[in-house]
Amino acid sequence: MKNLTLAPDKKVFFASDFHLGAPDYAQSRLRERKVVHWLESIQSQAGAIFLLGDIFDFWFEYRHAVPKGYVRLLGKLAQITDQGIPVFVFVGNHDMWMFDYLTREMDIPVFYQPQAWCINGKKFWIGHGDGLGPGDYTYKFLKRLFRNRLFQWLFARLHPNFGIGLANFFSRRSRSRNLRHHKDEVFLGNKEWLWQYCQQMEKTQAFDYYVFGHRHLPLDLPVGPQSRYINLGEWLKANTYAVFDGQEMQLTKFESQWQESPSS
Repeated sequence: MKNLTLAPDKKVFFASDFHLGAPDYAQSRLRERKVVHWLESIQSQAGAIFLLGDIFDFWFEYRHAVPKGYVRLLGKLAQITDQGIPVFVFVGNHDMWMFDYLTREMDIPVFYQPQAWCINGKKFWIGHGDGLGPGDYTYKFLKRLFRNRLFQWLFARLHPNFGIGLANFFSRRSRSRNLRHHKDEVFLGNKEWLWQYCQQMEKTQAFDYYVFGHRHLPLDLPVGPQSRYINLGEWLKANTYAVFDGQEMQLTKFESQWQESPSS
């Protein structure tokens, strides 16, 4: 279990599912500015920042190339880590092909599986959330395939113009299908599979907070007498994130006077 102790005036911030790159360049560019503005608004308070996956709608690190764009976000993250504020990134199902670029350039650790943390004495189980819980066997098979080193090596043989273009095409088709059927907006009650996963985890190893993204629905649900499941929501619509002040966790929404316009 990793340990983190906060200074009295500092907080930990959690966000996920920015999906930069979707659905098109113009809308992604506005969202990137919004995310950077949020980071600027929390920077002076941050003792640590956790980004729990799907930061990008697609990401693949070739040996000598990465996807073009996102310079405002990457520059802001570099500035934050240069100031000594730790940033931790978990890969999601859309950006699982992160390797060592963020670590080498910005000293940002990248995690591929959920991790246990102790922050000011509170126990956290933190991850993106994809492939956990019951069901979804097709995706779980695909995830094993996509994480396979041979498959990654074969994909890297594709020219970036073709490989990134192909992946973006399928990513946008998947996003469009989910939006059309409102899959990300419906609360499933007792069938919330990440909630079920947390309840199962609680039987063997209790945590104070289970923090995930992926679901795209902001949720704060009880797991046990002293534990909660927090889903961070997303930034395509909700702009939600969580804050831990050293004692309590709160799910909140980013709202400011900043206007979403190309001149902002």
